[in-house]
Amino acid sequence: MSTEVRQFTVGPDDEGVRLDRWFKRHLPQIGFATISRWARTGQIRVDGKRTDPADRLSAGQVLRVPPGGEQAERGPRIKKPLSEDQKRLAEAMVIRTTPSAFVLNKPPGLATQGGSGTHEHVDGLLDAYIEGDGPRPRLVHRLDKDTSGVLLIARTPGSAAQFSKHFSGRSARKIYWALVMGVPDIEDGLIELPLAKQPGSGGEKMMVDQSGEGQSARTRYRVLDHAGNRAAWVELQPLTGRTHQLRVHMAAIGHPIVGDGKYGGKDAFLSGTISRKMHLHARRLVIPAPGGQTIDVVADLPEHFAGSMENLGFDSADGAALPPTRTPPDKGIKKAQAKAHAKQYRKERRGERHNRGPGDERKIPARPKKK
Repeated sequence: MSTEVRQFTVGPDDEGVRLDRWFKRHLPQIGFATISRWARTGQIRVDGKRTDPADRLSAGQVLRVPPGGEQAERGPRIKKPLSEDQKRLAEAMVIRTTPSAFVLNKPPGLATQGGSGTHEHVDGLLDAYIEGDGPRPRLVHRLDKDTSGVLLIARTPGSAAQFSKHFSGRSARKIYWALVMGVPDIEDGLIELPLAKQPGSGGEKMMVDQSGEGQSARTRYRVLDHAGNRAAWVELQPLTGRTHQLRVHMAAIGHPIVGDGKYGGKDAFLSGTISRKMHLHARRLVIPAPGGQTIDVVADLPEHFAGSMENLGFDSADGAALPPTRTPPDKGIKKAQAKAHAKQYRKERRGERHNRGPGDERKIPARPKKK
């Protein structure tokens, strides 16, 4: 245990990192409770000033750390070696490498992080990307387990801090593709419906909450094509980053994502050759990178999604252009909001629908391919 005051100079790789995370990187043996107590009593100083565990550091600042605080019983993290299959999976997911990031195309069914009963996940594969004695790459955002597509991995703590700023500050543009049930009446709209955790779900399910307690959530959507009145191919842009936001918002306006039984129930599945897997894909990411560069990357569709696109007669080339940054006019926004609220209200009053018989399955007519 240290018995003297220590001073550390914040390095370039720690630019923008929170104080508590700096400790986790450099002095992991010091617990959060100790850090909070030291900050509260003024024992931790940054350039001679009091600070808070949530304050962000800048390169060149001098951090004063008081003596003590170590927990002798805490040992280093034991790394579990990756199997050859895990190494191959990690390598296969990489679609671009830059000086600051690895960009992955995450397959559906693979979780981003571990949890109760989840043992195979992207975070557990990051050791495969360590180069020599370099730092372990870091997750800077997440995708749902059943959502595929672009996932950015920062190569250093410094780039992780900068990417995190862009994600939290909404300067990163995330473009998703989805197949949804039915066709929205408004082809280019904005959904503004606050979200909250659904009681009794253990935090595993979200819901629209207009009581004033829900968190603000905004989603821009654009219909790219449709197959009759049964299904549509839509482009989605989350303007906020709430849990399951795209899935809840599309279900709330009466157009759940195909295959999303969690939020669409039995009404979210199509019969015939359309896969029962969820059709939500993080198609494109545009984000500023350290050094003044921009990362702009597109992820190919997974096999089941590409197959459904072909079966419905949709052409991926029709969604190649980056959507404009504008938002729909106020009149359109209000109309979309009112329609969404009305549908949600009717659904709550109507209750759960009776189970459909075998003869009531939804069927999609074949659509001729475009020439």
